[in-house]
Amino acid sequence: MRTTIHTFYSSVITALFIGLVIGQLTAAPRIQRVDEIDVHRLNIRDADGTLRLVIANRARLPGVIVKGKEQPAIDRPQAGMLFYNDEGSESGGLIFGGRRNTNGEVADAGGSLSFDQYGGNQIIQLIGVDNSTDHIVGLIVSDTDKAGNRRVFVGHQQSGAAAVELMDRNGRPRLSLEVAADGTPGVTFRDANGKVTNRLTANEAQ
Repeated sequence: MRTTIHTFYSSVITALFIGLVIGQLTAAPRIQRVDEIDVHRLNIRDADGTLRLVIANRARLPGVIVKGKEQPAIDRPQAGMLFYNDEGSESGGLIFGGRRNTNGEVADAGGSLSFDQYGGNQIIQLIGVDNSTDHIVGLIVSDTDKAGNRRVFVGHQQSGAAAVELMDRNGRPRLSLEVAADGTPGVTFRDANGKVTNRLTANEAQ
């Protein structure tokens, strides 16, 4: 009888102890703080599993993802982070890179922060690229229609000029406000074919 009572009380105490431990684990904060983490790719998801953000190195940066499904692979020779909307479709990102190719030329050098419209094209891009094949340094605003043509560029040209360029709905430059590398300001007007129709300099404006 004593053995039975002893066994009963032991079982009760053990159960209470286990319950207390589980309760402590359940009540423990879910936030963990670490000094450093070293990974190749980090996926941030909603509670339902929808992908919302990817941070990855060059090798693990995914292709374009639409509603959770990755499209045919494209060349993305940069590391960075990609943003996704509530449906798991890509909606912009921050990418960066820079290297020398086999010929010793600087390639894929620079960075880009961009935002896309819902279900459509890239509409805003802050970009700084300067390598052996490209020089694009500035802010680009594109149309929100299906074509998604570039409409505004504010930045630095390879010639050394600072410029503001305005394009028509077909993406063709029509009006430019520039300050050349030598400091000369001017305004340039172009027709629909890109031909300069008029140019106004500071002296002519007086």
